[in-house]
Amino acid sequence: MTRAEIQQVKLRFGIIGNDENLLHAIDTAMQVAPTDVSVLITGESGVGKESFPQIIHQFSRRKHGKYIAVNCGAIPEGTIDSELFGHEKGAFTGAISDRKGYFSEADGGTIFLDEVGELPLATQARLLRVLENGEFIRVGSSKVEKTNVRIVAATNVNLDRAIADGRFREDLFYRLSTVPIKVPPLRERGDDAALLFRKFAADFAEKYRMPAIQLTEEAKRMLVNYRWPGNVRQLKNVTEQISIIETDREVTADMLRRYLPQKEQGQRLPALFGSKEFGQGFEGEREFLYKMLYNLNNEVTELKQVVKKLMAGEQVTVAAEPAHTHYYAPATPSTDAVIPIIQHSAANGRSAASLHNDDDNIQDTEAVEEAETMSLDEVEKEMIKKALERNRGRRRAAAKELNISERTLYRKIKVYGLE
Repeated sequence: MTRAEIQQVKLRFGIIGNDENLLHAIDTAMQVAPTDVSVLITGESGVGKESFPQIIHQFSRRKHGKYIAVNCGAIPEGTIDSELFGHEKGAFTGAISDRKGYFSEADGGTIFLDEVGELPLATQARLLRVLENGEFIRVGSSKVEKTNVRIVAATNVNLDRAIADGRFREDLFYRLSTVPIKVPPLRERGDDAALLFRKFAADFAEKYRMPAIQLTEEAKRMLVNYRWPGNVRQLKNVTEQISIIETDREVTADMLRRYLPQKEQGQRLPALFGSKEFGQGFEGEREFLYKMLYNLNNEVTELKQVVKKLMAGEQVTVAAEPAHTHYYAPATPSTDAVIPIIQHSAANGRSAASLHNDDDNIQDTEAVEEAETMSLDEVEKEMIKKALERNRGRRRAAAKELNISERTLYRKIKVYGLE
């Protein structure tokens, strides 16, 4: 495709940027559109993957057929087969009538499976059959039905690692990725960040009926050099915040800095921002919790030793902060509240012997003993509870903070009785 043709596609679908990798992704989508092969779109969350299946559909022979986008991660595991393939009346409680699934509705068109990496293994087997011969069976039926759909899938999950962990079928991966398209993250797109900022600033100026904000040269350099862990979605959010809050329409570097988290990794769940440490060893939900529990137990064990030495009359120097300051998580039970109690006692000249006979401190020691034996399920339940409280019960926001799918969060809420 020529540059002029790619530019027309960018204008039509609202894609901003001149990065070569982005242009290559658009070119690949246009080249593969007239065929019926399956396409797998990969890229980090927030890079704008949802535009590419629309390009593929609109430039295909199926453009007059239906285009259905399905967020696989937002559908509970117990109902996803019914949503995709339909069900028969009486197939399960609440199935009061026959229902067509998305594959029936999209017959002759295109179906976009977003977050395909979140599909349960049983559903993956059903999807593989559709890809191989266009056949599927409704839930509660024994009749084989046919559909003629073009499947485009997208994911921000590392499917190679998911395959190695047994969470994704290797045969399905190869059937989906006949043609792979990788959408680059914003941090690799150079000056595209400044172009996007200008476009978003103009949009919000029109929306809120105010002059558009503009970057100084220093602020522009900061914007381009920032890593943007949330990609285009984060940039748009920051632009809107500045447009609304700041009265000065010229955005300086100091002003912009206030809206850019400087500690991109560590203050929130690392998996949200693709932390190298956690992305490689603890990508899954359970693995992350094991890591958290491991660090917590280490800290509690160290604190327990300090308390025992104080009770025995030994001289102990207590650090101002826990030893494992490299690890942070919103719902991690903290030892910070216990350490100042010990320091306060020493400051008031209380002897080690008085600690031994102090009921309050004995209770503190018992609390440490209890914390050390916390089960993984208890820690997991507490994390979910705190996330729900912070997000005022909004499950989608809580799931995003915990870096798990909504379907998984719904299941955990039910298991732990947090409804």
